[in-house]
Amino acid sequence: MADENDILEYLSKGGKFSAPGNAPARYRAELLRMMASFVDSEMSGAAGFADWINEGPGLKEKIACTRIVLEKLDHAERVLRIMGEFGANVGRYQTVHPWSARVGRGDDIGVQRRAGDMRLNVFHYPIRSWTDSVVMNVMMGAATVIQLGDFANCSYQPLGAAFNDILPRERRHAELGEEGLRKLAAHGDAQRREIDDSVNYWWPRVAATFGSPKSERTELLRKFGLRHRSNEALLEEWRDRMSVALSSAHGSWGGNC
Repeated sequence: MADENDILEYLSKGGKFSAPGNAPARYRAELLRMMASFVDSEMSGAAGFADWINEGPGLKEKIACTRIVLEKLDHAERVLRIMGEFGANVGRYQTVHPWSARVGRGDDIGVQRRAGDMRLNVFHYPIRSWTDSVVMNVMMGAATVIQLGDFANCSYQPLGAAFNDILPRERRHAELGEEGLRKLAAHGDAQRREIDDSVNYWWPRVAATFGSPKSERTELLRKFGLRHRSNEALLEEWRDRMSVALSSAHGSWGGNC
């Protein structure tokens, strides 16, 4: 494969790379960026949920939250090992980094990533209560499952294999959130109003993780076989899943869904 056109033709026919040495420079850069975003998001997501373990209303809830934190850190480690094979400075993740740092609850940081931190912007916003953590987990958990489903067949085989292993556990995280939400919604109108407030807060922030409908970078990732579906299609699937999950917990749901 002498140039990018040859590479694109190879990938368009379902071709895959199996080792760093086979991947051309532009492909490597996009792959590393994608992996860094996943690792940073898992690390910061784990840090955010860790703060609420002791606030779980019962042992089952505390155990579920602990499991989510543990497994998200494990997922980050798995993908970080692959990044290391590309020469990434994995030591950055072994030193102190403010993964739990958050902006103000009312801040709007848009879609621009912050320097030195590749987490999805939704993980810069603070969780304010146990109920808020459950709602955030339901909504972002579904988004993660949908996005990983697209990544799992990516053209870099080791990463695709890692995502296929990670996907069932992320799916279980979302299920744990939905179980918790149904329990909370059964506690009456005051609790449902708190859930409504959280849904309305997290809805636009989670939706933004899918990116803009027309994205040149997404199209490049699709050409490289690192992505397969459009941002619009993924977002629409998420909206459909949210309608089902939220209605299941709360009947005819208000808010933005």
